[in-house]
Amino acid sequence: MSKKNSETAQNLDKWNQGDKGGLEALLEKHLPWIRNHVRNRLGSKLRKKTESSDIVQDAIIQFMKYGPRIQLSSSAQFRSLMTRIVENVVCDEYDRITALRRKISRERPLPTDTVLNLDLPRLRVTPPPQKAQRHENEAWIRLGIELLSNEDRQVLTFRAWGDLSFSEIGSKLDIPENTARMRFNRAILRLAKKIGTLRRGGLDNVLAEDI
Repeated sequence: MSKKNSETAQNLDKWNQGDKGGLEALLEKHLPWIRNHVRNRLGSKLRKKTESSDIVQDAIIQFMKYGPRIQLSSSAQFRSLMTRIVENVVCDEYDRITALRRKISRERPLPTDTVLNLDLPRLRVTPPPQKAQRHENEAWIRLGIELLSNEDRQVLTFRAWGDLSFSEIGSKLDIPENTARMRFNRAILRLAKKIGTLRRGGLDNVLAEDI
């Protein structure tokens, strides 16, 4: 593991253990690269969203605070993951998705020791306790939703995080109720596939997907 990659892993570990300095170090190291990369890819769409605040930095902080905790040794993967999350936020309704993240974090908080290892999968000698397994499954679901297309993410967050009926979802998205239900069912299948890939250590494959 290179010094650069080691620093990323160490700072993620610090943050996962409650040390705010870990997040500050991650931002100092990676934010300029992520901000520049997002700006080059999204251009005017990003500028419209950054009139009053730095949405790139805020999106990363919001995910690190209210999303599932992660463990990575690769700086390149960390940057790619954060870039995808930021781009999804910019293309989505920013205030809505951040509010729903906070809501789910308050109502169904994950234990601080629930950390998703996104490096290559490691075989467990013994299975985790049932409660710990439930928390880990929930964390994978939350991460998977973050990496879906905007359309899939919308219907899943409205249904799973917002507790809306399909009729209410249809009204918000201006589609028939039955269409909202079918869109949700398709999104569930894509979410399951994405989580399966992540669990097998396939983060690079997920980030390379065209959504």
